[in-house]
Amino acid sequence: MDIKRVLAIYLIIGITIVLVNAEDSEIETLMKDHEIIPDVLDEAPMEFLKVTFEGDISADRGVELTPTQVKDKPVVVWEADADSFYTLLMINPDIPSRADPYQRELNHWLVGNIPGNQMDNAEILRDYIGSGARKDTGLHRYLILLFKQPGKLEFDEQRHTDLEAIGRENFNTRKFVEKYNLGRPLAGNIFLAEYDDYVPLVYKKLGLTP
Repeated sequence: MDIKRVLAIYLIIGITIVLVNAEDSEIETLMKDHEIIPDVLDEAPMEFLKVTFEGDISADRGVELTPTQVKDKPVVVWEADADSFYTLLMINPDIPSRADPYQRELNHWLVGNIPGNQMDNAEILRDYIGSGARKDTGLHRYLILLFKQPGKLEFDEQRHTDLEAIGRENFNTRKFVEKYNLGRPLAGNIFLAEYDDYVPLVYKKLGLTP
């Protein structure tokens, strides 16, 4: 094989590696642009998670949605290993606001021991509550993460129904991940939301004062 052909092959391989790395870095760039890294995570998820709310509304790559649009739990889709267990969580790090997040993070949703992608057979630790960003607190970031568990786990977290909010605040994703040895997120995504007229209904349902 002559030197020109060898150089051409190396050039093609080099271009391929650059393209793959560029694609892989898209989610990391998103997490850094929205300051999820370093506010919540040290390392970006491996890939984007498909999250769809009622009405075929996609929560993808920092899109701005409304509390009305995200009032019901979304459908979350991923390529699962049928013999593995997964943990899904959703948090808001901007409690009560991004400017003054002294209650960071609020845990909106926490589901563990998901067998494969069978959400109906999972362990609901904290049932879903939608966005309840208070008036005049600006846009809040909502992060949804999926982790592949090392095996079936015994969770000792406090349980909450979708009618309970107290005790969800000051959640710490880093500590949770370390506690259960979950490692790097398998997948994740972000959306943004701020106050709209549906928020008072969220607070009424939770027995809170808006």
